[in-house]
Amino acid sequence: MAFDVSPPRDCPDCPRLATFRAANRAAYPDWSNAPVASFGNANARLLIVGLAPGLKGANRTGRPFTGDYAGDLLYNTLLAFGFASGEYDHRADDGLELVDCAIVNAVRCVPPQNKPTPREIASCRVYLKGSIEALSDLRVALALGRIAHETVLRAFDARRASFPFAHGARMEIRPGGPILFDSYHCSRYNTNTGVLTEAMFRDVFAAIRKEIDLR
Repeated sequence: MAFDVSPPRDCPDCPRLATFRAANRAAYPDWSNAPVASFGNANARLLIVGLAPGLKGANRTGRPFTGDYAGDLLYNTLLAFGFASGEYDHRADDGLELVDCAIVNAVRCVPPQNKPTPREIASCRVYLKGSIEALSDLRVALALGRIAHETVLRAFDARRASFPFAHGARMEIRPGGPILFDSYHCSRYNTNTGVLTEAMFRDVFAAIRKEIDLR
């Protein structure tokens, strides 16, 4: 079953992002340069929430986390833990499929310097909420980074102060609802600086795999 709750290609809601998107379309006409749709299917029990498309990654390829270093680490980890099948090859048409998993970004359009504003995050939250509501079997949400963590909490109408971000954290944000896990974002900067190691990232997915298999 298809899974996609996304803004239109020429979404005007965030003027700064729309201007940046138009500039990239002129500079790189062969790239996607559009709001990046969610990836996965509607029966997924795991939802991964990232920050925003990378300029030369998802903004270029049109698929979340595809075409940059963050995708290398994320998709190889998903393959290792049975949340994906096939082979990841930096292309949206590489044949990779998600298994019991879906991926969205908190902000669907690439922001300048990879830094969306609070207003842009808030504006795009309607699509995150729609994505969450489309997943009737959702058991676990994984937030990659503090911004994703906070916007997921807002999407669930949960108080941020009650659920502080922490790598590896597991939170029941409402009784009987999905469990929220946190991880540092799998960006090249975080891995290059040692903030996040491959082992740390795999530990989070090992805990998620166990959580889903038990529920």
